[in-house]
Amino acid sequence: MAKKAKKETSRGRKQDRARVAGGQEHEVRYEAKKTGRSATMVRKAVKKVGNRRKRVEKRLARKR
Repeated sequence: MAKKAKKETSRGRKQDRARVAGGQEHEVRYEAKKTGRSATMVRKAVKKVGNRRKRVEKRLARKR
């Protein structure tokens, strides 16, 4: 008998929104526009403090 497909849920979406994927251009552009910084600065912040959105935004705000 074939396995039944898992039911899709919204579980994990909140966790996903709490992170910045530095390798995904659209996420980098969004964060750059939101903070008024360049995409390069966003990528550097992600490398420096990790991919947690709050930490990245705090780092970018500090650079003003």
